[in-house]
Amino acid sequence: MAAEWTNSGSGLLLRLDRDSPVPLRAQLEQALRGRIQSGRLAAGDLLPPSRRLAADLGVSRALVVDCYAQLAAEGYLASHVGSATRVAIDARPLPSPEQAPAPAAGPRVEFRPGVPDLTSFPRRDWLWALGEACRTAPKDDLTYGDPRGSAVLRHVLASYLRRVRGAAADPERMVICAGYAQGLGLVLRALGAAGAHRVAVEEPGPAYREIVASRARIEAVPVPVDEHGINVDALAAAGAAAVVVTPAHQTPTGVVMTPERRHALLAWARDHDAIVIEDDYDSEFRYDREPIGTLQGLAPDRVALLGSVSKSLAPALRLGWIACPRGLAAPIAREKRYDDRGCPTLDQLALAALLDSGRFDRHLRRMRPRYAARREALVQALRAHAPRIRISGLAAGFHAVASLPGRADERTVVATARTRSVGLHGMSTYRFDGATEPAQLVLGFGNLTEGAITEGIAAIADLLR
Repeated sequence: MAAEWTNSGSGLLLRLDRDSPVPLRAQLEQALRGRIQSGRLAAGDLLPPSRRLAADLGVSRALVVDCYAQLAAEGYLASHVGSATRVAIDARPLPSPEQAPAPAAGPRVEFRPGVPDLTSFPRRDWLWALGEACRTAPKDDLTYGDPRGSAVLRHVLASYLRRVRGAAADPERMVICAGYAQGLGLVLRALGAAGAHRVAVEEPGPAYREIVASRARIEAVPVPVDEHGINVDALAAAGAAAVVVTPAHQTPTGVVMTPERRHALLAWARDHDAIVIEDDYDSEFRYDREPIGTLQGLAPDRVALLGSVSKSLAPALRLGWIACPRGLAAPIAREKRYDDRGCPTLDQLALAALLDSGRFDRHLRRMRPRYAARREALVQALRAHAPRIRISGLAAGFHAVASLPGRADERTVVATARTRSVGLHGMSTYRFDGATEPAQLVLGFGNLTEGAITEGIAAIADLLR
């Protein structure tokens, strides 16, 4: 039965609900704390004596005394023997929350690169895998574990990488990380601690690499990419102790590194006592022929192989891995320990269950033809609406590069397309110096249906022509 009571001496209106499962003392504390936080009880205001408030509320005086003592300990009340209880001088109302502006509506058709089909995330399989992890995880797996990650996942993942990617993966030299960006940071910090001052990065390439290198206090040096992959002669002149490459499907040009360039790159690493950091980007989705094996499989003591499930499953899972060279395994694990003491173990065990059960492979088999159909939809839409556009980088992954004809202005095309609710992304955002020539677009199609792809290209056909 609920009751409201007014203390005539202080004008204090309180409500206690005797039918509530919340204890009366907790109700009284919450009520007084809330009035102070809201400003209805101001600093210096007098509270009624405990005996009078207890009588008005129909509760014991001990309950009110304990309540006052608790709020005094929290700093809300000032109470001294022989004097009245008041709201503490330094108790101030909580600021009213600022009304966050409504997020701007995104483009109706968003050609954002690097995003998989989020609607096809295998929710049932992931829920099953989480259930398996919770059901079978030993209690010791629920404490702080090995900073390298779950031994179960490292063994399953090493087996998978050996089988599918031709990697020389040793579970004892693997570190589980929170996605590719953290993995890159861990490797660069370990190299920096060993005396490295420069890391070479592919030009063009994602801008976050320079940010990660800067946070590791290592200078990032751009090295150009041509139709065969990274220019090894230019790399040799860069004076770098390491290089970050995407040999399976270069980001963003889509170039696949040729065998000759791969061998030249590994020879550079041996001759300069350097490390190759291999981003195994988009390796799961190759359409025209069998996937190309990793560089790491050719030189495991010279190559740190980084991968994640951001493209194969979803970026939100924040799970990746590093197959470490022998000399870097312990330093990278140490950096991981200092970073966050390890990734969530139950998520790691769930990924292990997904891999071990074959459900991960089944998901990839289901997605390959879906992405291939979207790739074909992009090709056909450009052929129909902008036949002069040259497209490249379609051998793998789910983005393509469109080279704009004539004297097209890349930034104007991107800005005008946005006014038509079509999101485009220029190659200039991947270039070290932000150059807009030659004018190119990086068109992601992974998270778009075939219909949306056709609609988006039709809406900007005149811009592309």
